[in-house]
Amino acid sequence: MDIARLSMNMSQAQTLQNVGVAVLDQALDTQRMQSQGMAEIINSAPSPSLETLVNPSIGRNIDLTI
Repeated sequence: MDIARLSMNMSQAQTLQNVGVAVLDQALDTQRMQSQGMAEIINSAPSPSLETLVNPSIGRNIDLTI
């Protein structure tokens, strides 16, 4: 067994593992930013009340008699 070849193979394996971890870290960051953006959109949208879901025209008009 050649020690130099073994050392080079181990170094390449370590490099490939480091690259894989870096790519995974970037993918996780991207996923985290997308989920935060989606959560902001969901939280900023006005949520309709149950009554407006059942009867959507209620509360839009006011009948006044003077």
